Amino acid sequence: MTDVYLTGRFVGTITNPVEFLTRIVEERRKGVISSNVNVHYDEELDELHVENGKGRLRRPLIVVRDGRPMFSEGVMKKVEEGQVSWEELVNTGVVEYLDAAEEESTLVAFSEEYLTPEHTHLEMAPFDMFGLCTSLVPYSNFSAAQKVNTGSKNQKQALGFYAANFMVRMDMDVSLIYTPQRPIVRTIMHKLSNYDKHPSGQNIVVAVMSYRGYNMDDATVLNKGSIDFGFGRSSYYRPAIAEELRYSGGLIDEICIPDKEVKGYKSEHDYRFLEGDGIIFPEAKVAEGDVVIGKTSPPRFLSSMEQYNLAAESRRESSVAMRHGESGIIDLVIITENGEGNKLIQVKVRDQRCPEIGDKFTSRHGQKGVVGLIVPKADMPFTASGIVPDLIFSPHSVPTRMTIAHLIELIGGKVGALAGRYIDGTAFDAEPEEAVRQELLALGFRDNGVETMYNGVSGEQFKVGIFIGNMYYLKLKHMVANKLHSRARGPVQLLTRQPTEGRAKEGGLRLGEMEKDTFVAHGAALLLKERFDSDKTRIPVCEECGLVAVYDEFKKRAYCPICGDNAEINFIEIPYAFKLILDEFKSMCIYPKLVLKNKY
Repeated sequence: MTDVYLTGRFVGTITNPVEFLTRIVEERRKGVISSNVNVHYDEELDELHVENGKGRLRRPLIVVRDGRPMFSEGVMKKVEEGQVSWEELVNTGVVEYLDAAEEESTLVAFSEEYLTPEHTHLEMAPFDMFGLCTSLVPYSNFSAAQKVNTGSKNQKQALGFYAANFMVRMDMDVSLIYTPQRPIVRTIMHKLSNYDKHPSGQNIVVAVMSYRGYNMDDATVLNKGSIDFGFGRSSYYRPAIAEELRYSGGLIDEICIPDKEVKGYKSEHDYRFLEGDGIIFPEAKVAEGDVVIGKTSPPRFLSSMEQYNLAAESRRESSVAMRHGESGIIDLVIITENGEGNKLIQVKVRDQRCPEIGDKFTSRHGQKGVVGLIVPKADMPFTASGIVPDLIFSPHSVPTRMTIAHLIELIGGKVGALAGRYIDGTAFDAEPEEAVRQELLALGFRDNGVETMYNGVSGEQFKVGIFIGNMYYLKLKHMVANKLHSRARGPVQLLTRQPTEGRAKEGGLRLGEMEKDTFVAHGAALLLKERFDSDKTRIPVCEECGLVAVYDEFKKRAYCPICGDNAEINFIEIPYAFKLILDEFKSMCIYPKLVLKNKY
């Protein structure tokens, strides 16, 4: 007897599992049983599982009988004329949804030409194995799967037209590219997803060559003329938010220009942009430290008597200012209230970003890289017909990564630009590479995409042909202006006395063991003396018991709390974090004895 489970619950036993399974599938295809039901027979365990629960991943496949698909020419014609809907295809058994378990007992053909009598199902379209972003990668069946996946992820980080109502939205940390374009080489998913309504890249001329070593590895060289014409130019938006919070005892924050008596008052220069209501005006040009929303708060800790005699000087300054390393122009000011009825101020700051050295660009094939050099247009290499590339891509990035689609797109984009049409690059169903090459030949160019080019500096002809064509390039959100960070002296943490962490907090740059090795190898080992004493502290140590002693600043004398006044005490320099761990040991009843050696 075979056990039967319905959505994981045991419901009974049957004698003929194969016949039972076939019957359920047949009834489902006739529309008698819900199309949501899936069935799977596990021969090893002799169990039959019927599933109709929620949350299963299922995909549609065309049913095949005796090596012939149920979705025939006649059915296709009816679908095109609108006589048959998708639901009718599912209910009549032309198409059925399979989950992971039922798929185990099927044989699915990739396309119609591979069909044999053994096949049970046929793929709808080969590219439906991809998700939305992955199917936007043209000619993806020519590249390594891992790079197609990288290209898919890169498209999610590209700057584009992310929302039509961006002007009134308060989104955190977003960018908007100025002149997005629809790609010349596209897939069917560009049409299905209405990509033309929200593009996120630009078509540019790309030459595959080295340029004085500035595009080593993954770096790229940009043409300054292209940047001046608007390539890769974008705006960066960031909000600043403040609200009037209510505290116990009827106390409340106040949005205003703080008085000079207020505790923590900055300076008149910092408040110069604030209007009478304590809020900045639109289109003001602000830089680091400038106050955007003026605000004062009641003191943090109150005794019961102080609540009744609060003067102005007892309030504290809690304004919202521009963060460390940020600047821009005030784009939008919104005055509203939150769900609790408190006054809420939202200010959006925008900052124009032109491509600079260190900004990240990528093609749709996972070939990402940062800008290594921006070259004046006059110094860029040019073709015999006078075309100057917008970007120079390193040839060494292709062989190990096997992104052949990257090279095919260059030829496809070139044909599309010259012929004035879009090239279909849908995976497994694209325009054949041979046909595209023949069209390029008919347009008067060499069919292998190579052209004669000249050195922009000397005017000499390069002795080799340079592979050049058009390509869809994306600017990614990783911009050097958001990551550039340096520090001399600055704030430290209260507990460890080490510099704070992170760019926003003016944090220190951590130097580890490996970075230490680079300094030593460079012959700059003395730098480590300075690098590794960010939390240097001087403590008294008792020579007898080896514990940290006490130094009385008032009486200018040191003594040991265990050995008394007569113990010999010496001062040593240690990191404060080490002193902290000695205290931790003592709290766990571990005796950390310091044995001092003479320096001399």
